[in-house]
Amino acid sequence: MLAHAGSADESLSLVMAFTGLWIGWAGRSHLRGKGFPRMPRWMAFTCLGVAAAIIVAAAFVPRALLGPTPGSVVPVGARPRSTASLAISKPVDGATVSGTQLNVILTLTGGTIVQTTTTTLASNTGHLHLSIDGKLASMTYGTVQILDLTNLAPGPHTLTAEFVAADHAPFNPRVTATATFTKAGP
Repeated sequence: MLAHAGSADESLSLVMAFTGLWIGWAGRSHLRGKGFPRMPRWMAFTCLGVAAAIIVAAAFVPRALLGPTPGSVVPVGARPRSTASLAISKPVDGATVSGTQLNVILTLTGGTIVQTTTTTLASNTGHLHLSIDGKLASMTYGTVQILDLTNLAPGPHTLTAEFVAADHAPFNPRVTATATFTKAGP
């Protein structure tokens, strides 16, 4: 939860975590003789304990107080269904490419690319993943991408683009587009 930002409970969790880290830093600094000279030693130990309690509470209390964002709860194991469709505009299927770079242009309809990773999932927001021959080549936040082909052998290859949910896992069913291309020899 702390790695994500967006809803009120996630934001409060982040604020609590940073508060705990700051209080812990103050106590530790005093115990190492590097700051807060007027602080009694017992208070430095108290700061460390309070900091630990706040950091642990940051993982549970905000969600308990504020609850999840309405409509954001997806049952465990269930994946949202997307309303988006994806197409590869470039390279065209069957193209021959030369050089060390592949220009990829995608068309995403009915979806929005977001940069924030979150567990609050929506059917129309997510990220784009590009794979060549089943190996992840790029996670991108835009519909135009340049892929490095330096280590790709000459011959036929398959480019797969996938619109994934904001947690980087696939929608159900998956939203993909595929194009084949041939890398020209030297």
